[in-house]
This record gives sequence, C-alpha cells and structure tokens, in this order.
Amino acid sequence: MSPRGTLKDTHGEVTRFGVRALTGFALIVLALTVLAGRFWFLQVMRHDEFSTRSLANSVHLRHLPPPRGLIYDRNGVLLADNVPAFRLDVVPEKIKHMDAMLSRLSEVVPLSDDDVARFKQSLKAHRPFESVPLKFHLSEEEMDRFAVNAWKFPGVDIAPYLTRNYPLGPQFAHVIGYVARIDDKDLGHLDADRYAGTTHIGKTGIEKYYEDRLHGTPGYELVEVNADQRPQRVLERVAPKAGQNLYLSIDARIQKAAIDAFAGRPGAAVAIDPRNGEVLAMVTVPSFDPNLFVNGISQPDYSALLHDPDKPLLNRALRGGYPPGSTVKPFMGLAGLELGFRKPSDTVLSTGTFYIPGQSRGYRDDQRYGAGTVNLVQAITQSVNTYFYSLALQMGMERIDRYLSKFGFGGKTGIDLPAESVGVLPSPEWKRKTWNKPWYAGETVIAGIGQGYWVVTPMQLAYAVAMLADGGVPHVPHLLRATRDGLNAPVVPLAAPPEAPSAIKNPADFEAVREGMIGVVNDPRGTAYQAGIGRGFPYVIAGKTGTAERFSRKGDEYITTTDKAFLAARHRAWFICFTPAEQPRIAVAVVLEAGAWGGTDAAPIARKILDAWLATQANAPRASTLTASAPQDHPVSAEAAE
Repeated sequence: MSPRGTLKDTHGEVTRFGVRALTGFALIVLALTVLAGRFWFLQVMRHDEFSTRSLANSVHLRHLPPPRGLIYDRNGVLLADNVPAFRLDVVPEKIKHMDAMLSRLSEVVPLSDDDVARFKQSLKAHRPFESVPLKFHLSEEEMDRFAVNAWKFPGVDIAPYLTRNYPLGPQFAHVIGYVARIDDKDLGHLDADRYAGTTHIGKTGIEKYYEDRLHGTPGYELVEVNADQRPQRVLERVAPKAGQNLYLSIDARIQKAAIDAFAGRPGAAVAIDPRNGEVLAMVTVPSFDPNLFVNGISQPDYSALLHDPDKPLLNRALRGGYPPGSTVKPFMGLAGLELGFRKPSDTVLSTGTFYIPGQSRGYRDDQRYGAGTVNLVQAITQSVNTYFYSLALQMGMERIDRYLSKFGFGGKTGIDLPAESVGVLPSPEWKRKTWNKPWYAGETVIAGIGQGYWVVTPMQLAYAVAMLADGGVPHVPHLLRATRDGLNAPVVPLAAPPEAPSAIKNPADFEAVREGMIGVVNDPRGTAYQAGIGRGFPYVIAGKTGTAERFSRKGDEYITTTDKAFLAARHRAWFICFTPAEQPRIAVAVVLEAGAWGGTDAAPIARKILDAWLATQANAPRASTLTASAPQDHPVSAEAAE
C-alpha cells in the first residue's frame, strides 16, 4: 500500500507524548529540587557567612589611631606635642589603574618621588578597604586645589590627623628623638591589631624607648556605606585611648643655657642629680630639627645632614667616644687608696719626666720641670702626670680595670635611651680579644692619665662623677620622672629603685679625692683656677680638668704656644665637676671636641650650666655667702695648663 493509504497510529503517538511529558516533568522536578537544595544550602547552611559578607559590603570597620602621649620637661614645658593637620588618603580597592591615577593626581597636588615610594611601600601591608596615606601635612593651597578636582579621583580623599610636633626643635632632638612613618622593618615586630590605623612610630630617643607608654590603644568605628562605598552614618564607635603623657627630669632652662654656652662648637654636656640619677641636661652640639623627619624627610635634607662634617645626627652625649684625659685622675687616685697602694699622705717626686724602670723612654708631665714633691691632693689639684704614671704602674692594668668598672667605665650606664655606646676601659684581655696583641707596661702608664686605648662617652663620665659625688653610691641615670594617664588623671612619680651599696669602702678615701678636686677650682695652682669658674658662685665647686690629645706628638718638644686655634686642633677639652662640694646636688661633664685646654675652654661651659641650675633652685643663697676661700699655700703657676 502506498504511504497515503497508511492509517495514523494515534495510540503510539499518545504513548510517546506521555513518555516525553513525564521525562520533562521529572527533569523540571529534579531541577527545582536541586535549586531548592541550593537555596537551602545558601540560606541555611551558609547563612552566617553570607550575612557577614553582606554586612561587610554595607558596613566598614574604620580603625581610629590613638593620640600619642605628650612629653614635658620637669616643669611642664611642652617638648613633644600633637597638632592637627591634613593628609591625602587613598583606598586602593577603589582605584583601577593606580599609576595612572598617581600621575594625574600629581598635576593637582605635587607628589615627590619620596611620597610615591613610601605610599607604594605602605600598600603592601594595608587592610582591605582601609585607606593608605599618600601625602602628609597638606598646605591650604594643596587642599583647595584638590577640593576643586576631587570628583576626578574617586577613592582619594582629604583626611584630618594629628601630627607630631617638637616645639623646641634642635634643643631636644637627641633626647626626645622623633617619630616617623612605619616601614617594613617596623612591621616585622609590631602588633598589627594594636597599631591598626597608626602611621607613625618612635624611631629614636625617648620616642623610641618609651613607645609602649606613648602609643596608647586604638579604637574603631562601624560605618554604614552605600553602593558607592560612601559613608552614610556611624553605627558604633569605640574611642581610642591616648598614650601616657611623660614628664622628664630634664630642665629646659638648663638645657638651653648649656647649648648657648657651646656657642656652636661641637661637643656635649650632661648634668645629673647625684642623689637620684635624674638627668637635668643632656646636650649635643650641633643638633638638627627633628620635625624634618616626622612626615618623611626629603632626600636633599637627609643628604645634607648625613654629609655635614660636624655630624649633627650623632648623639655625642650618648654615643660620642673620646679619651677622657686627666678627668680619670680622681678615680685613679681613689683606686690607689681603696686598693691599698697609696695613702693620702704618700708623696711622689715630679721632675718633668717619668721613666719605667729599665726603659729609656720618658713620659712627661705638662709642667716642663715638674711639680716637685706632691701628695694625692696636690697631684689632683695640679694634674701631675707623674703621680698617676707611677700609681698606674704599681697597680697594674687588671686591677685598674676591675676597680674603675665599678664606676661604669667600659659599660652602659643603663640610661633610658636606646643605642647607648659602651666605650672602652682598656685591659690586657680587651687588647688580646680586640687586636690579638700583648699588653705593654707603657700602655698601663698612659692609661693612668686617661690616654691610650681609653674611650668614654660624656654620659659615662657624668654618671661616674655623679657616683663619686654621692660617695660612691650608684644611681642609674634616667630621664623619665613621672607619667600621667590623660589630662584629668594625677601625675604619678616613678618609684625610686632601692639604693645600691657604695663602691667606696672607706669614706676617708673619698675625702682626700674631693679635697683635691676642690683645689682644682679654688687653689691658685689648680688647673681651673685661672678660668675663675668658682668665683662669685655661692657654693664650693669640686672639679677636674682634662685635656686629651687627639693625636700623639711626634717629637719631644713642649707646647708653649698660646695660639688657641693650634691647640684646639690638637686637643679635646674636658671638665667634670659637682657642687655643693660637701652635699652635691648636681654633677656635670663637659667635652669640647676641639678645645685648647680643659680649664680655659670646657670649664667656663660647666660654670654657665651651674649658673642656670642655681637659678632654678628655690632658695639659692646669694653669691657672696658660701664662696669657698681658696688655699694660699702655693704660688700661681703659669704652667697650670689644663
């Protein structure tokens, strides 16, 4: 039969349609089941996760850095402050082409290479949707120019912040130090949560040493944002807690007087209260402006400081290393008494040259023909080298090393500042370890007058003379005097540490040394007498000069010139002192890197420091009431050169 005659199979078609319909329905049911299962999985099983993510899209956590604690001197003079300023902030997630944006932005607000480099460094450690500072301390003109063009830069905004400011600038740069931007090195050891939102950290000085006290505790805000991530309202706010305010022992009036006394000549001075170790002044000349570092010092400014021949970045008081010269003689004399090698009445004949038995090389006194027969008091007063040459040779360098280390030589004083140098208290063991060479008797001889391998810092010498002034009782020098938790909290003095025993066994030994030091200032033969630093001062001053050679003499000639420029090129000038001599309340160490003599150059600086200190005392006596009467048993010597 032809196809046209074939009958239609209606039943088969119905069956096939039914099968297809059932299959389609089953697929639809299966798809709906999978979809429902997926909805259940997302809405029920992962509800907390997606709820959190949804909330994160509409609510941002903004960290609030704590205000940094302020720093004051002992009288409440502000040394480190926080002042309001403005900066450019960038939210990296909102920027598609960062380099292009920075290029366009620099046409509106000038960006230095340093700004861009520091910004890109900060990008490595930023949190999602947290702003990253691009340029600090915007000027009014820069803010105005950006405000007009802000619509061109989504994700960039002006933000207020508190920036560190040092009102007295260079005067306290080496004491207070400075803060600067957090870098990769800092990130390696910082607590990320505690420093969330913080851009600066203490880099040097008190700012670094007491970072934990000054930093405080951060707060936060929960900010609701719209689809464009623009803030709409603050949902929750926890205020940050400011860091502690610090009150230092230092006195800004004494500090300024000390700086002025140097008149720009490189050197350092430290003044300490020997009764408790409080540092009253700590001066390094020259200095620098710490404000340059706060928001990022420019490369030209940093290069100028780094290559300045006077090294203003060097903290001379804490890290400057100098031979102490004759300032060690009181300590050497005390060692001789304490170790039983001398009595105060023992005498030595000074003829102008000292010889080690069996050797032909001579070691000279400053006085060409010697000082004659002298005891300890006279040897300190006139700074007679021969007395201390022979004493050093008697004691030996090992004993000298052991005894003088009690006064802090060759070690850290423990002052509350970072990066203190230890200096060098020479010994045969030290030389073997350092140079792998033997020790010679001649090195012991010159060590007895503070030459040779000796190296001290002004802080070490100030600590030693303060300890000596207090009868050998050590008080660790310190700058922090009190703290305060906020403006409405009380000022809390630091607890005094327990007093350590004296390093001096026999007080009579110290009396002989003190008498010699009084003679340095008040006896006409004293090496500081001609400078007149004791005249007109109401208290008796005990002191010691030191003139350390910067290089050895090549011949046997005596220096007779009065050319101060020539002498300063050869010498470092020292002066140490304390007053009142009977009950000391201040001890001072002064060094001039280029000074003719300790008595004529360094001692007058110390006197100006003492004058400033005296002016701070509540019941200071008049200048005529307590002036020492100078002993008159020696004629004035023209060769009291130190």
